[in-house]
Amino acid sequence: MGNENVVLKMRGICKYFPGVKALQNVDFTLRKGEIHALMGENGAGKSTLIKVLTGVYPKDDGQIFIDDKAVVIRSPQEAQNSGISTVYQEITLCPNLTVAENMYIGREKGIGVSWGKMNASAKKLLDSLEIPAVPTQQLGSCSIAVQQMVAIARAVDMECKVLILDEPTSSLDEQEVQKLFKLMRELREKGVGIIFVTHFLEQVYEVCDTITVLRDGQLVGEYPIAELPRVQLVSKMLGKELDDLSDIKRHDEEAASHGDKVAVLEVKQLKSTTGVAPFDFEIFEGEVNGFTGLLGSGRSECVRAIFGADKTSGGEVYIGGKKFKINKPLDAMKHGVGYLAEDRKRDGIIGDLSVRDNIILALQVMNGFFRPFSRAKAEAFADEYIKLLQIKTASTNTPIKALSGGNQQKVILARWLLTNPLYLILDEPTRGIDVGTKVEIQKLVLRLAEEGKSVTFISSEIDEMLRTCSRLIVMRDRKVVGELTGDELTQNHIMATIAGGDK
Repeated sequence: MGNENVVLKMRGICKYFPGVKALQNVDFTLRKGEIHALMGENGAGKSTLIKVLTGVYPKDDGQIFIDDKAVVIRSPQEAQNSGISTVYQEITLCPNLTVAENMYIGREKGIGVSWGKMNASAKKLLDSLEIPAVPTQQLGSCSIAVQQMVAIARAVDMECKVLILDEPTSSLDEQEVQKLFKLMRELREKGVGIIFVTHFLEQVYEVCDTITVLRDGQLVGEYPIAELPRVQLVSKMLGKELDDLSDIKRHDEEAASHGDKVAVLEVKQLKSTTGVAPFDFEIFEGEVNGFTGLLGSGRSECVRAIFGADKTSGGEVYIGGKKFKINKPLDAMKHGVGYLAEDRKRDGIIGDLSVRDNIILALQVMNGFFRPFSRAKAEAFADEYIKLLQIKTASTNTPIKALSGGNQQKVILARWLLTNPLYLILDEPTRGIDVGTKVEIQKLVLRLAEEGKSVTFISSEIDEMLRTCSRLIVMRDRKVVGELTGDELTQNHIMATIAGGDK
């Protein structure tokens, strides 16, 4: 495509934060009438690139061109003045105002303050984009999908040339997604350039023309959709070329054949309110299994449903062959289930409490807060696990926030090991910690399995999953799409199953 068709060019964009090169020399090109997917795993730089483009972050180097003219964007207002509009996953409109008021709020100059005129303009625009909303109805009474469409209509009416849709489908059902895609295609016909940020592979291949992949703050490449098979996209996002390293796997024939053993925990058609399709799952004594898939595939949502951290709306849970109802985490804990959450800052550590208090927390909850442990007992528990996991801390009294990320993670592990769980769920236990500590945690997981404990291990790093798991449940777009064991546990098999479509 020639230069005359290009609406946005970003060239050599760099953005640095203390100790982190968030974007290094990234190029991005958007054409008129194109739906362009921006893809990459966690930390790839997608959000940073969008924030530089919309003036939320100043760039440290590089240039931005709109219609071949260099522009300087220092604020979201300047981005809007340059014809760049963004619709975020969290709707940023006012639910207590009408649809029309939301479309024109802050822009009354253009249409005057005549309500009749404003409602008529809104109706004309809603009709032209086939958005099923009435100008005078309260925005809060519309579905999330329609609210998002109203946000898009507002952006389009401001004559945007570049429309950024940041994870717009993550809280929509299938029919709502189709309505949104119809609107996106109509805007493409009108010549709007759309940047579509999403985790859903199926949706990218359904609606996009072009894909740009980022990894670790760098541009991997830009590809026409027809020239990038899904399995290649997955390999570029993960940074693993097919066959690029000898596939490591844990040879564990016994773990693969469970015969007549009763599962330690089994769920049947478990359904949570987070939008993950109903799924079946089981784990046996001494087994390490895992959920794998790209970020946003539903890995964490599955284990949160099992632990009762997310509300469930259907399905059955069996522990040791007996049916139980798990309504909340405490129910799971009392039945021998432990859960190390993905986000240790938000769901794990309590920063101002000491290492000792963080370690005994789960056991204290199970014991009841009205039966506190004596100081000597708490100290003994903490000492035991500090030695066992080699936690580097000045004393048991040190606030946990003073520890390194890897040592904080070990404290959370100690918390759950102290409850002596039958079944332990570890969601991204090695993210953001040094290589030495990663290896220690992987060895610990295998040692726990040898001692008869069951572990579900989730990691974004496929090599790590292959080193620790004897069975993998593969997820794509919030559905379980496969289960791999034995000889199937290879990088190529995993990536092909995640990709689906073209094996």
